[in-house]
Amino acid sequence: MSIKIKKVVFAVIGAVIISAGVSGISFANADHTWGPYHWARTSNPFTLKLGDNVSGVWDTHLALTSADWSLSSVLDTVIVTGNNVRKPKACKPKTGRGEVCNAKYGFNGWLGVASIWISGEHITQGTVKLNDTYFNTSTYNTSPWRNLVMCQEVGHIFGLDHQDEMFSNPNLGTCMDYTSDPESNQHPNTHDYEMLETIYAHLDTTTTLNKTVRNTPMPDVNLDNPKDWGVEIRRSKDGRVSLFERDLGNGKKIFTHVFWVEGGHSEK
Repeated sequence: MSIKIKKVVFAVIGAVIISAGVSGISFANADHTWGPYHWARTSNPFTLKLGDNVSGVWDTHLALTSADWSLSSVLDTVIVTGNNVRKPKACKPKTGRGEVCNAKYGFNGWLGVASIWISGEHITQGTVKLNDTYFNTSTYNTSPWRNLVMCQEVGHIFGLDHQDEMFSNPNLGTCMDYTSDPESNQHPNTHDYEMLETIYAHLDTTTTLNKTVRNTPMPDVNLDNPKDWGVEIRRSKDGRVSLFERDLGNGKKIFTHVFWVEGGHSEK
């Protein structure tokens, strides 16, 4: 969409407390980026393709997430045929876009993961995996839970981090806030859109939104096993949130955000 109209006005978040360190961010984070990482592009707003590899039960949630994030003044998302339609569980990345997948990944501890391939400071591709093994249980088989996790994992592949990582804190009215009651945390809020404007305030001389990104070929790596995610560089105090880094060399890395179910995190 070329003209952005933000239809929902959210309450302004007051006190902002930042708690940094190895244990992760505990409270609302005024600058919720997870690094200098962004999609390279030569103009705003830019359009990021989201590959649809999800089953029918997820279609409305993907459509809602795409529409929500497209309210940003700097980016649009468009849903296209996925690169993994025949084998969605594999969720292989495709250069220049994000791939969104769901499958029964097993009782492995995680509800959703977002992986982002980096070259220098530029995002080149991303994947979102949603674990139906848990979403088919009575706890998570609800629209609010599906909307929260879908919205949050897609938000990660733009370069956004969480606003809050404490499940017991009051909801902030954003999907980038962890919670045990997702009813009011199903969509982005004003602060998320403002952070996107900050992340994408400058323009690049090239783009990573193409099928072929010059000088940035990414190695074909397997991320099916948590041991393949690399080193855990951050974990929330309650162990429900993790960020992993896998260094591929030559300025290329993969970052993986993990949303653990309660009691799901284990030492790697």
